[in-house]
Amino acid sequence: MTTADNTHAELHALLENWVSAVRALDVPGITAHYSRDILAFDAVKQLQFKGVDAYARHWSECLQMCTQHTFDMHQLSFESSGDIAFGHYLAYCGGTDQDGVQNASWVRVTVGLRREQGQWKIAHEHYSIPFDPLTGQLLFDARP
Repeated sequence: MTTADNTHAELHALLENWVSAVRALDVPGITAHYSRDILAFDAVKQLQFKGVDAYARHWSECLQMCTQHTFDMHQLSFESSGDIAFGHYLAYCGGTDQDGVQNASWVRVTVGLRREQGQWKIAHEHYSIPFDPLTGQLLFDARP
């Protein structure tokens, strides 16, 4: 296995472990994959989250919004050079609210990673939902 193959295997394992933590609703497990100084642009709530503590609070709030959660990752791809990498994927995420209504949609995700003390960490994360610029409406029904 080449160094590039090894790096990509490490990056895929990191994201697979992260997804497992998301599905388990494990906020400490989720945030263990982030660098302390992460800058996150989530599709919900505020414009940006600076630092792992702020993002952990946001994750806690988001996971409390629903009684059942869905999170599936598709088309994961990475590029890397040295101790820096970026990746992108499509995620199908959402959940069932307190009234039993399921709300889920496809989102676009980009991640920036860096190797810190020999381990890959997510240093930047960006979620977005496409929208129609003529109406301003989010396209929750967009499909890959």
